Amino acid sequence: MLFRLAFALVSMTALLVDPIDAVSQDMLRSVDLNSSEMSTSEMTRAEVETLLKAAPQDAADQSSADLQGKRLSHLDLSGLDFSGSNLRLVKLNRTSLKGARFDRAILNQAWLIDADLTGASLVKASLLGTQMQRANLGGADLNSARITADLSGASLIGAKLAGADLSADMRNQSMGLMRGVLKSADLRNADLNGANLARADLQFAQLQNANLANCNLSRADLSGADLSNTNLAGADFTETDLASALLPSPAALEKARNLDKARNLNLARRLP
Repeated sequence: MLFRLAFALVSMTALLVDPIDAVSQDMLRSVDLNSSEMSTSEMTRAEVETLLKAAPQDAADQSSADLQGKRLSHLDLSGLDFSGSNLRLVKLNRTSLKGARFDRAILNQAWLIDADLTGASLVKASLLGTQMQRANLGGADLNSARITADLSGASLIGAKLAGADLSADMRNQSMGLMRGVLKSADLRNADLNGANLARADLQFAQLQNANLANCNLSRADLSGADLSNTNLAGADFTETDLASALLPSPAALEKARNLDKARNLNLARRLP
């Protein structure tokens, strides 16, 4: 009886440690990224352009094209305007989307692994459960976007995420704790002013010279992250995990809120 109880407790603990990681890893383990489903396209660029132009316009005079579930991997779709479009479950792995527009687009559960979104605009886009590992979002605009995507290893150098919501979805946990995952992501010089990063995973993220002013970092995991020269004015560190994180100068830390309530603050590294 005691053995069964101990086993149950260990199993529950394993699930609670990082459920979103388990979900993402399980998805990738069960998917062959080299399969035709994940690495080919069923449309040409010209056909995508025609579909976007033929779609009815919404109140903002933007396309409301329906591309749900389409295979569009390995295409060059740079510069196209997908604003307002339904791209749920679409496959865009290793697709060039440089300068493309996805404002208010629905990209829930889409696949954009290794996609190039340099300079793309995703203002107010919906990225729920989206797979974006190693994607390039350098200089991209994700202001006010809702993001519970896996951006592990992604490049977001100079990206704009002001007002973006990467917090955990506490209402829908049937597949684990869905939240923004930015493990080992490069966020140097990124603007996250006022972003909601509650419970977000930023382990080993590079945040040098980033703007985290007024961010909600409560219960976020910043263990191993590099926060040197980061603007933390008004950032809330309530129960934030800072184990092995590199913190900025004491002067910068003085402007943060609730730093005394952070977890593992004694294990953080500090700049002089």
